[in-house]
Amino acid sequence: MVAQTAASVKKDASYPGEVFGLPQDGPMSVAPMWRRLAALFADWLLCTVIAIGLIRSQYWTIAIFAVEVYLLTAMLGITVGKRILGIRVIRTNGDRVGFKWAAVRTLLLLAVVPPLFSDRDLRGLHDRAADTIVVKL
Repeated sequence: MVAQTAASVKKDASYPGEVFGLPQDGPMSVAPMWRRLAALFADWLLCTVIAIGLIRSQYWTIAIFAVEVYLLTAMLGITVGKRILGIRVIRTNGDRVGFKWAAVRTLLLLAVVPPLFSDRDLRGLHDRAADTIVVKL
């Protein structure tokens, strides 16, 4: 699991996740951005299909997406898209995200702009605010 906290971050990390004690490759290493984007797209597509199929309106997609991301991230750390792409969200201390931090993360994700600003560990502003990181399964 994650061996270090954000308070004990080294400044000279050579790969994403090193400052949190994550491996460079394999399970529990930081997920690449392309997997994160593909998972987001898969979740959005699924929610669009649900909205059109059940409600007959794509305008409900954002609400369905918000509920899916919030609940599944809080309880499991994995949305449907993340499961398909083999990634998950964890707290930087290795714990589950939980309902409080999933709410923070989801609200900022829905704002669109915060995820666009990532740091050297590929953590967007939404991840930094919730003290989370996306790792490979």
